[in-house]
Amino acid sequence: MPRLTPVPPSDDNAPIVKAIYQFMFGDRNPITDPGTATGTPGDWWTAFAISPDILEHAVAGFGIYQSPNRQLDPVLRELGQTRVGYAAQSQFVYSQHCKSLRGLGVPDDKIADIPSWSTSDKFTDVERLVLAYTDCLAFDLGRVPDAVFEGLREHLSELEILELTYITTLYLKHAVMSRALRTEYDDVDERITEIRIEGMEDFIMPVLGR
Repeated sequence: MPRLTPVPPSDDNAPIVKAIYQFMFGDRNPITDPGTATGTPGDWWTAFAISPDILEHAVAGFGIYQSPNRQLDPVLRELGQTRVGYAAQSQFVYSQHCKSLRGLGVPDDKIADIPSWSTSDKFTDVERLVLAYTDCLAFDLGRVPDAVFEGLREHLSELEILELTYITTLYLKHAVMSRALRTEYDDVDERITEIRIEGMEDFIMPVLGR
C-alpha cells in the first residue's frame, strides 16, 4: 500500500483536486474503485491531493513540459524522461514514458533498448548524447563531462538544453517521490534483504586465505 493516506473525493476537496479527480477518474471513487486509463492504480494523484497547492504545482509542471512553447523535440524529451525513470529505478516513470514514446511513433525495439542504450545501434548521435546527459543527471547528480555537454551544443540550442535539463530532472524528482511514497507501480517491497538460514545465527564469514 502507498505510504500516505489517500484523499477521498468529497464536497470539501479543493478545486484542483475535484478537477483532477474528474479528469482522471470520472465519477468513480478512486479509493474504492481505483484505476486510470494507462492501467495504473491512480494513487499518485490521491496522495498528492493531501496538499492541493503541491498538486497544482505538479500539474502546472506537466503543462510546462507539454506546452507548444517548448522547442525541444518531444522524442528527445521523452527519451530523457524514460531513461531517468529507469535510472532512478521507478517502474512508474519508466513505464509511463515508454508509452509516451510509443505514442510519438518510436518503435518498440528502440524503446526496449533504452536500458542498454550505450550498446545499441538504434539511436542517432543526438539521441545518444541526450541519453548520456540523462545518465549524468541521474547517476552523477549533474556532474557532466565537458565532452558530453559540448556534444549537446552541436545539436541543440541553449534553450533546448535548458528545457531538457529541467524536464529530465523534474522527472527524476517524480521518480524518487514515487519510490519513497510507494505510489503506482513503485508500490513494491524491498527486494534486497538478507536470506536467513536456520541454524546459522552465529555464523561468521571466514576470511579467505586464512
